[in-house]
Amino acid sequence: MLGYGHELRQKRRECYTERDRLNTARWGNALEVITVGSKAEGLSRYLESDTDTVCINNFVKCIEAGCDINSIPEDTSVFRMDTTICNPGHCLLLLERGLPLVCLFAMCDNGHGKILLSSEAYVNCHKKMSHFLRGPIPNERAGPSLPVTIGCVKHDLVYAFRCHCPSILQRWASRSRHWPPFNVVEKVVSMGAFVTPVGFKGSESKNIEWRICFNTGETELMINLNDAQIKLYVLLKMIGKDVLKPRHKEITSYILKNIVLWLAEKNPQSMFHEKSLLFWLREALLELRIALSNKQLPYYMIPERNLMATELTDTQKRRWIATLTDMLGEGPAIIRRLPLIRQAIISYPDPFLWYNTRRIELEIILLEFIKSAPCLNGNYFANMFNHYFRHGLMWRLLVICYDVFLKMFVEDSTYTCIEFDCFHILTRMLM
Repeated sequence: MLGYGHELRQKRRECYTERDRLNTARWGNALEVITVGSKAEGLSRYLESDTDTVCINNFVKCIEAGCDINSIPEDTSVFRMDTTICNPGHCLLLLERGLPLVCLFAMCDNGHGKILLSSEAYVNCHKKMSHFLRGPIPNERAGPSLPVTIGCVKHDLVYAFRCHCPSILQRWASRSRHWPPFNVVEKVVSMGAFVTPVGFKGSESKNIEWRICFNTGETELMINLNDAQIKLYVLLKMIGKDVLKPRHKEITSYILKNIVLWLAEKNPQSMFHEKSLLFWLREALLELRIALSNKQLPYYMIPERNLMATELTDTQKRRWIATLTDMLGEGPAIIRRLPLIRQAIISYPDPFLWYNTRRIELEIILLEFIKSAPCLNGNYFANMFNHYFRHGLMWRLLVICYDVFLKMFVEDSTYTCIEFDCFHILTRMLM
């Protein structure tokens, strides 16, 4: 009822997949649009977090050293990945063939007669292009992404290239493991990888480095976790957001996701079930405490890359280790620290069931909208209201918001009847 059940997760995945198909179709063969992260996994409510979108240029391919360039169509520009001087999981892109127009102003000389592609310049080119094409205006760059706001939805747009790196994927696939099963491993390998425009934070050449990512493969892995593992990840995200509260993303949901993936790989699936959930929550928090103490957490796909290689101060480290130690000593009562869980316990059963039934129905109405009307096209609100009127959903949306408002008015004397704000209630319910 909190919005993380199997059916609702599946509904979210289906709607975002269809939205991606429609947005990709708008660009023909030039660009592929893929939703990744918590939205693609079905683990985020409509406005709970940003929508992470990868935009892939199909006229450019990247290949690692040793790969045959002749297997790539002649009309595709090719960059060779150079990992020799970069931190694990990062690379330089050296031009091997062609001259892609979209990359023209991001090219530079490496000082040895080779042309390479600057990650920082490439992002800046897309930022300027957004102004020229009068599209959504990006905010300040955040890592590899250009954040934009469309309507009430925040998008993190990442402009990336597909990369062919069979040796990295085969090293991952050949590991001894309990999970995932062989068919899932094969599917993840077939999905390949991407390079995204961001370098290693401490590197002198970070402005020209690119990060190797496996966004679609990681989505596939998350979809194939069992129900207890999914709930473990959801609880860890709540702890990160509501208890640890990092100010500068020193502890991200991505770090917590990697902890869950390592636990799933190293332990039999039969050990993850409803009755063992709090045991695994304790194990995951122990792993996080060790990672903070050592400033070391291997990336699940490329273990040589350290996800904890951030600017973590000793004060922050001591504070979080102390908090985690206190939580581990609380046992099952640990979940009372989480506002969403605590509110559910206090209001259960009638008010809780009444409200969440309406909140889930409201989210499904909005998911149907994004499935049938691409959000990145034209005026967001005009598209939304035209869609709702055409399908007769506007009245139901207003009824749900008004029902919630009346409940607030009856139970809280500070509200008055003239304060009904449908948009405010709608956004609060979906966050």
